[in-house]
Amino acid sequence: MDNKPIIALDFPGEKEVFQFLSEFDEPLFVKVGMELYMQEGPDIVRKIKEEGHAIFLDLKLHDIPNTVKSAMKGLARLGVDLVNVHAAGGKQMMEAALEGLEAGTPAGKSRAALIAVTQLTSTTEEQMQREQHIELRLIESVLHYAQLTKQAGLNGVVCSVHEARAIAETCGEEFLRVTPGIRMSGGAAHDQKRIATPDGARRDGSSLIVVGRAITGAVDKRAAYKEVCELWEEK
Repeated sequence: MDNKPIIALDFPGEKEVFQFLSEFDEPLFVKVGMELYMQEGPDIVRKIKEEGHAIFLDLKLHDIPNTVKSAMKGLARLGVDLVNVHAAGGKQMMEAALEGLEAGTPAGKSRAALIAVTQLTSTTEEQMQREQHIELRLIESVLHYAQLTKQAGLNGVVCSVHEARAIAETCGEEFLRVTPGIRMSGGAAHDQKRIATPDGARRDGSSLIVVGRAITGAVDKRAAYKEVCELWEEK
């Protein structure tokens, strides 16, 4: 899978998406999340793919197994590269998601990688314990979900940078650790709690990083993207 930083297209509609993409003369790896998908539907995914970009479809499916299986079968036809569910839905749901994804992938095409959300990067340990009644430490909850995800046969998880190294040690280096909450040094945290810089994510074991406003909100978006790439790829 492409190791480029994933750019979160957190825009309200198609016009803003293609205005942003028009500033680049290379294929990108982008994330289509719920905000954009709910406004524009599957057509926005097809149009972005037609432009040659890789897509992480970030819908975080979480429902009964049969519903998730059917939904994933439909999403598989869009030809995205990466898609996700919530690990909290359980092992059976994750296995059903994988079955649906494989069944829906057109013949001769490679199926999308499937990952599961552990704990959102907007969630603190205190909030998890108080609101979810999970009496573990946050890292223990994340590792539990990661192990469950691997047992279900998925390719990896969404986690914060702060758990990435421990997940690699527990589940193996080939098990994807996709980390949102990436900010430039001195950048605003916005609604994320567990954040890191691109170079910090590289050092701490992330497989892929998701970057949003640090690029999409920059005055010079190409320069911002180049800076993120340099920090992420630095040896």
